[in-house]
Amino acid sequence: MTPACAVDSDSARDDGCPLVLPIDALLTAVAIPPPAAQRRWAAPWRKSLRALTVSLIAITVILGLFAGAAGQARAQSATPEGVEVSNLSVARTDQGLTLDFAARIWPNRTVEDALQRGIPVYFIAEAVVYRPRWYWRDERVSRVSRSWRVSFQPLTSSWRVGSGGLSQTVGSQAEALALVSRFSGWKITDSGHLPVDQRFYVEFAYRLDTSQLPRPMQLSVGALNEWALEFERNLTVD
Repeated sequence: MTPACAVDSDSARDDGCPLVLPIDALLTAVAIPPPAAQRRWAAPWRKSLRALTVSLIAITVILGLFAGAAGQARAQSATPEGVEVSNLSVARTDQGLTLDFAARIWPNRTVEDALQRGIPVYFIAEAVVYRPRWYWRDERVSRVSRSWRVSFQPLTSSWRVGSGGLSQTVGSQAEALALVSRFSGWKITDSGHLPVDQRFYVEFAYRLDTSQLPRPMQLSVGALNEWALEFERNLTVD
């Protein structure tokens, strides 16, 4: 008969029974911390994990905002606005200096809404001819301008373009804007003001004339910024 084995942790066993240690001795041997120590050890990790989670959420939100802003910018850039110039040149002739200009106008939403409501919109082109001087400010030789008035006629669903006492009626807004943004052979100074042995240059500007807007629109600075539609460039006279 196999002898009964007793628990004895203080002496070696020589009776063939396995050595059995008390539970306290086993916990000490494998170095398992007590529950209180486990809670103290786990608390910092919980805080770190919580902070990491909050940081990841914040980064995700920020990236989403940037993605939305980039998408909105791409959508806005897909719709052109402003003055797209395809030709701008000056030439000497027997009569004087002439200027050619061709552009396409892309009105923004503010200008578009005003045109559709029948508010007249004015465009102006200005050209100033200068003679450079090294010893003083440049001499202004001549200054000329021309303007156009564009308006929508709701009763007839037509567009009227006027300039210098003359007017023309067209069927679409695109045609009306094309008439006010293209001209050729515009005489900006006489030949007598342009000696061949001297150099000259031209300051050209084309814009929507905000001074002709209705008075309530002119009182708002923000409105004027929304009405900004212009193009400027300097040209050398050969």
